[in-house]
Amino acid sequence: MRAQFVLSEIGVGLRRNLTMTFAVIVSVALSLALFGGSLLMSDQVNQMKGYWYDKINVSIFLCNKSNAQNDPNCAKGAVTEDQKKAIRADLGKMSVVQKVTHETQDEAYKHYKEQFGDSPLAGTITPDQMQESYRIKLKNPEQYKVIASAFNGRDGVQSVQDQKGILDNLFGLLNGMNWAARAVMSLMLVVALMLIVNTVRVSAFSRRRETGIMRLVGASGFYIQAPFIMEAAVAGLIGGTVACGFLVLARYFIIDNGLALSQKLNLINFIGWDAVLTKLPLILATSLLMPALAAFFALRKYLKV
Repeated sequence: MRAQFVLSEIGVGLRRNLTMTFAVIVSVALSLALFGGSLLMSDQVNQMKGYWYDKINVSIFLCNKSNAQNDPNCAKGAVTEDQKKAIRADLGKMSVVQKVTHETQDEAYKHYKEQFGDSPLAGTITPDQMQESYRIKLKNPEQYKVIASAFNGRDGVQSVQDQKGILDNLFGLLNGMNWAARAVMSLMLVVALMLIVNTVRVSAFSRRRETGIMRLVGASGFYIQAPFIMEAAVAGLIGGTVACGFLVLARYFIIDNGLALSQKLNLINFIGWDAVLTKLPLILATSLLMPALAAFFALRKYLKV
């Protein structure tokens, strides 16, 4: 097969169906940009989970004189020194516990002032109203229930709180957004495949005389099909290249420059360029193979060879 003939046929096909080819490129670009974006979002969520789950604590809040009057869990009064020592000793015996930090009322008050010092309510709070607590670092954040079952309802304990529950709500929202992006991506892929099939069909119909002559002179099926398949592959590859450009620009302008979220949101550990670059070959391969396979199966129906 002469490469020059195939390339010329590809050029003719793309020019004849320029509008539909452009629609294929745009739909492939958008769908694969969403595909790559959803993969990067998954990486970002997983990286944030690894970063934050490693920092979360379980907090055991102790009863004080203030909440002993109105909290049923503290009906027996404020925590005593013996109760605090017993709680600390029991925590030290638990294999799931990695580290225990005790926060006094004065330390809690200081942290509160640092965080909410500008609030009008901050001036009405006194150190004796703050709660002592034990901040527990677990070896496995998933084992919160072990601590909760051991200390909930215990004398001197007002509540046991797990910061992981707060993070789970955030990550649940991010995962929901990611699945929504995947749903839109799937819809765009279906649209792209339909456009590819229709473009191949129109191209085959417009060149039915040439393909008929080629069949009469004994051309093989692959020789006749190749230009159509490669037209779809080239259009898809262009769309995939555009999608890669979208992802690179989005990473650059959203995280590094432009919005510069990496500088404004220091508490978030953003994905690096390595995560983006490793997705580009997958997007390019998909943009090449998906249209080629769609065209191949479409030709079996619309081009009898």
